[in-house]
Amino acid sequence: MDYAILVAGGKGLRMGGDVPKQFLPIGAKPVLMRTIEAFHEADDELGIILVLPKGQQGYWQQLCRKYLFAVPHQIADGGETRFHSVQNGLKLIPDDAEGVVGVHDGVRPFVSAEVIRRCYDAAREHGAVVPVVPVVETVRQLMPEGDSATVDRSLYRLVQTPQTFSIPLLKEAYCQTYQSGFTDDASVVEHLGHRITLVEGNRENIKLTTPSDIQYAEYLCSLNIED
Repeated sequence: MDYAILVAGGKGLRMGGDVPKQFLPIGAKPVLMRTIEAFHEADDELGIILVLPKGQQGYWQQLCRKYLFAVPHQIADGGETRFHSVQNGLKLIPDDAEGVVGVHDGVRPFVSAEVIRRCYDAAREHGAVVPVVPVVETVRQLMPEGDSATVDRSLYRLVQTPQTFSIPLLKEAYCQTYQSGFTDDASVVEHLGHRITLVEGNRENIKLTTPSDIQYAEYLCSLNIED
């Protein structure tokens, strides 16, 4: 059996409001519900694990009742850091599981079904997979002396989620002691010495962080980009 761990621990501070960004409505539906639906529609047999801070779980249950949200999922407690949140999500996956697990930002509701399936299929072959998109803007590198220099953007990619792995590999990786350099799941797995395979993501798969992101999300909903 394959799984998806959706991490949603944001407090919404950069949105400038009291409601955490994962609960904000876009297209008349909370962000997090759209994210869960994206994975369910890509594979309705996925075991979906939602990682939420304890203090937000009651509000989430209220939203599920309000919107009659019925996609099956389990809930794990959020941790002190994203690393610890993923650890908690992994605890809900049986230790003898042999499938694939994807870890996804809960506030990326526009990941396409094609990208989800591509990541899972590639992880079955390579063990560790990250979706990426090309850098389209000019990039400059800051130098220690205060100068800067243009770099070859063709050598760089922007990283998205779901970052997808064989379950035994990711469980082993998350048995390591937390380090500040663990900025995403791929960096945790790389610390074991495992190679990361890159696959094509989709440009609309943005992480909702600022009010302007919400405006763009409403535009994407108007295009039915998630269907």
